[in-house]
Amino acid sequence: MVAELEEVPPSDVAAVERVKGVFDFYKRRASVNSKDAVVTSPKSPEISRKIVVIGDGVVGKTPLIIRFCKGRVPEMNVPTTFEVHTADIEVDGKHVDLALWDTSGEEMNDRLRPLSYPNSHVILICFDISYPNSLDSVQEKWISEVLYFCEGLPYLLIGLKKDLRDDPDVLRSLAVMQQHPVTWEEQAEEVRRKIEALEYLECSAKTGEGVREVFEHAARAALLPRAKKKKRSLRRLIGRTFS
Repeated sequence: MVAELEEVPPSDVAAVERVKGVFDFYKRRASVNSKDAVVTSPKSPEISRKIVVIGDGVVGKTPLIIRFCKGRVPEMNVPTTFEVHTADIEVDGKHVDLALWDTSGEEMNDRLRPLSYPNSHVILICFDISYPNSLDSVQEKWISEVLYFCEGLPYLLIGLKKDLRDDPDVLRSLAVMQQHPVTWEEQAEEVRRKIEALEYLECSAKTGEGVREVFEHAARAALLPRAKKKKRSLRRLIGRTFS
């Protein structure tokens, strides 16, 4: 189920139409729908799946996707409004075509982002390991949005910029604020349990470590049989998050 969008102000109408146009194009191209999208071919059956990547701005969502799709990281950090990339992956003997929806985490795009959720198969909720506040946002903002717009979908928690966990400059900067990089078990895994994410994974787009594994696990989650919608109480999850 996809929740209703609130009314969009006139100034955003053109942007909404652009996003809808991209959405319709990739919906037709990838044959992505709420059921299994299997296209037969002379060689082998192809399965299409849609993955939406969300999280605060500049946590590293775009470098993650570009590293996976093109084997490199972007030379410049250009803020993303809305972008769709395609890639394919082999998991458990199945060839899967992926439509990777890169979304903006900026507050000014909060009205547009929900247009990317319809017909998704899995959501990746991302944060920056070197910026603990972005993990707080997972609990304070992103899980609520996922539960509201993506009821019943599997979602994974993804820690980005793993290479910065032991970076001296990062450690010094965080120490000034009496903070430290996000730890796996004490922080990230604890948040995963609280928000009931399917898995927690870490990676570095800069080094490439763990990037393919993220999308392998995401593809497997997207291939899982659609379970009956599990009633997750938003109030209960929020209460658990802040307890």
